[in-house]
Parts: sequence; C-alpha cells; structure tokens
Amino acid sequence: MKIAILGKPFSDNIAPFIQSLFDELHNRGADLIVVEHFYLYLRNTISLPAGIQTFNRGDKLVGVDVVLSIGGDGTLLDTVTYVGAQELPILGINTGRLGFLATIPFDSIPVALDAFYKGHYTLDDRALIRVDADQEIFDGINFGLNEFSLQKRDTSSMIVVHTYLDGEYLNSYWADGLVVATPTGSTGYSLSCGGPLVLPQTNNFVISPVCPHNLNVRPMIVSDKSVISFEVEGRSSSYLASLDSRSIPIDMHVQLAVRRESFVARLVKLNHVNFLSTLRNKLNWGLDKRNNLLT
Repeated sequence: MKIAILGKPFSDNIAPFIQSLFDELHNRGADLIVVEHFYLYLRNTISLPAGIQTFNRGDKLVGVDVVLSIGGDGTLLDTVTYVGAQELPILGINTGRLGFLATIPFDSIPVALDAFYKGHYTLDDRALIRVDADQEIFDGINFGLNEFSLQKRDTSSMIVVHTYLDGEYLNSYWADGLVVATPTGSTGYSLSCGGPLVLPQTNNFVISPVCPHNLNVRPMIVSDKSVISFEVEGRSSSYLASLDSRSIPIDMHVQLAVRRESFVARLVKLNHVNFLSTLRNKLNWGLDKRNNLLT
C-alpha cells in the first residue's frame, strides 16, 4: 500500500505515538511519501524508516491509496488542497485540539490502522466550495471544504455585501461580513454566526451574515446548485476574503462568485464514527445533565 502523509509539528508527548505510526506502517510494508516540509521536521524529531520519498504542493500523488493528515482540523483542510481533484481518501489523525474532521485520536492510531487495513471503513464524500473571480486569487487554489467568507478590514465601519442568487438579487447585507458554508462548514464559522447545523449528505450552502446591523436578517439555506455572486462596498478600499484558513485582501472592484466544486473531498470514516456521534462528543450537542436522570 502506498501512503502519502502530511502534517504539522506536534508536542513532545505526542512524538512516541507518531513514532509508533511510522514503525507500524514500515512493519506492514507500506510505501511512504511525505510532504517535504513535514519530512524535514520529522527527521529531527523521530526515527524514520529508510526509503521515504517526498512531495510538494502541486505534485501528482501517483499510485497513492490513502493520505494521512496528522494535526488538527486546519491540517486536514490544508490536506484537501494538496489532494484536490485527485479525490484520494483522507484519514485524519488528531494531534490538535477539537478534532471534528480529524477524528482519530493520536492514542488510537494502532486500532485505527488495523481497522483501515482490514477494510472496516467507508468513504464519506464531502462537497467543496469553489470561488471564481475576474483575477487570480488564493494562488490558484480556489476551493475549500468549510466556507468562503467576506469580512471588513482596517476599519470599524461595516461593509455592505450585495448578494445575488443565480443572477437574481437576494439581499444587501449590512454587516461585518458574510459567510457561505458547505454542509461540512456548517459546524464552523457559520455556526458561530448563528447558522444551522446541516448534515454532510445534504446538497446545500448556508449563507450567514456576520454581526448584521438589521435584526431581521437571518442565516439562509440555498441549493448548492446555485451560483452566489457578490458586490461589496464600504469606506475602505478593500475587504478580506477567506477560504477556509487562507485569507487575502481584495479590492472593492473585484467580481466574486461561489459555486459547488466539480470534485469532492473523500474522507475515510471508520465504522464506529459518524457525524451525529461527533456532534455529541466534540461539540457537546444536546448535552444536558438531566438526560442522565432518564437512564
């Protein structure tokens, strides 16, 4: 099996678990290829088996069976940009904090690997959001798993985001910003703006204003077959556009639109893990100590 690995630096107490990961993969005869910047970190942190190859962003991951993302949810979001249209399965190992997307705890690596090698998993296809503009933005990597957002910058004044749905005027959001989230992203920034939780299998976008001035403006669910376009105005000459964890300043005259990407992110889901259990365990969704009185 050929396995690609991406990751971020981790704390000293996690190093033994990452060492055991590489040892186990080596013992199983896996052909390993590691993103270069992570490889340079690992070789000074743990003992690596011989024969590991490296890759960089934009390289084709030919023959790779699965991609391991070692870090937090931000690392997994970054991993999606490396995989792109290749649609390779991604397994997230959590060495960070929340681990909503990277669901495998670092101390459960041996169990997770054994389950994966035995085929005790399913592939969970997640919709991506694509940003189109009349100039190149985000270094050409114009897709993301969670959300696209527009936000004010350099001033305390709000911005006005004139929003159109398939070319028809929807609303002018007078707010600190606007978030368009995928179902996966509905548990992220959109949720903190009062947006609803949306199951990953639904074919929707969630449009959520950030601190809107008008109290009657609420988040809205629209079909992900729609094209959502924007015109932004404000006192500043630019605003901030963000795609997952990547942010860039945008001039007011730039035309922007979002739509569903033509390919998906393919997440590995072990059989004991599902979206609803993750909601309860990670976000304490529905947690009420009175529930224990009923059992």
